[in-house]
Amino acid sequence: MQKPLRHVRVLDLTNVLAGPFCCHQLAHLGAEVIKVETPGSGDLARQLGADPELNQRLMGVSFLAQNPGKQSVTLNLKHASGKAVFRKLVQSADVVVENFRPGVMDRLGLGYDTLKQDNPRLIYCAISGFGQDGPLAGLPAYDQIIQGMAGVMQITGDAHSAPLRVGYPVSDTIGGLTAALAVSAALADTGRTEGYFIDVSMLEATLATMGWAVSNHLIAGRAPTPMGNENMTASPSGTFRTADGLLNIAANKQEQFEALCRVVGRPALAGDARFAQRQARLANRAALTQALEAELATRPAAEWWPLLTAAGVPAGPVLDVPQTLAHPQVSERGMIGEFADAPGVGREIRVVRTGFKLNREAPAVDTPPPQLGQHTRQVLGSLGYSDADIDQLNREGAI
Repeated sequence: MQKPLRHVRVLDLTNVLAGPFCCHQLAHLGAEVIKVETPGSGDLARQLGADPELNQRLMGVSFLAQNPGKQSVTLNLKHASGKAVFRKLVQSADVVVENFRPGVMDRLGLGYDTLKQDNPRLIYCAISGFGQDGPLAGLPAYDQIIQGMAGVMQITGDAHSAPLRVGYPVSDTIGGLTAALAVSAALADTGRTEGYFIDVSMLEATLATMGWAVSNHLIAGRAPTPMGNENMTASPSGTFRTADGLLNIAANKQEQFEALCRVVGRPALAGDARFAQRQARLANRAALTQALEAELATRPAAEWWPLLTAAGVPAGPVLDVPQTLAHPQVSERGMIGEFADAPGVGREIRVVRTGFKLNREAPAVDTPPPQLGQHTRQVLGSLGYSDADIDQLNREGAI
């Protein structure tokens, strides 16, 4: 595959998820990603995950998931020689991505205004919880903090269970995707004569994806409320009880609603004044759900699903993660990458790739996640450092 970022070098100074996820996307698009880590400990994600033994080896599952295809270099950015090595590395780079608190890189003497002296066309992407300015800019922020402050938790669950955290780190992930988009856009400006400073706020990136929850308030003056599995814009649309569990149905259009009524054996519902029109169905959601579930309870979800989809009604089962990963729709499209023997792991690992294809092929990386500092000597050698130079930097504690 000819990858669009194949001539791009990215320096990844990030930790845990938002930043590593951003650079994970860039690596799959062909960028050479050099992960710059703290000697001795590295990315905190190396110690995180469901396998304690891998955590002790600094190859935690959380790290393995977001760092395939990257190289690892250890640099002490608080050491004068370490700073000098990093600045030399910046001269060869196209992009720097970091997710420290605002001001940290400036205090290290490695902020954007300094680094652009070494590389005037540098794209510098700073990911933080709240952005580089504003009253909260200096505060630490993890995914759950952002979910709570963005309003995500307040609308997750129903009237009895909200507020709830989304079951995976959605704000971290959105922050990473937003950063990857912004970096890619800056790289597309191939004629640039100066660099770009990209300021990614996880709070704002999350808000930008919240759709009706934000737009209904901004435009219609209606604040969102938690609705569980129901869709506020349409009925019947949500999860419905069948003989053996839940089934998702999204009959959002009039013709879909009428087809649903026919499939469940209740065509008269489509002519009922309570349900005949879209707004009426919203006003009488509970009664409609009760009527439909009375019929859906006669068969298991696995039988209803194909009947509904064959009639043009969007529907689908509610799967768990193992079921989803095993489904041919996922397993046969190249979504899962495999590495037979990842260094420091000692066994095969399987990781997700990206959610798209290029020229009908799923982008992949060639190398497994790196051990801490695995490529330090190799990368520094490419910058012109001799073995003796590298040994001296090691003795000084700079690498």
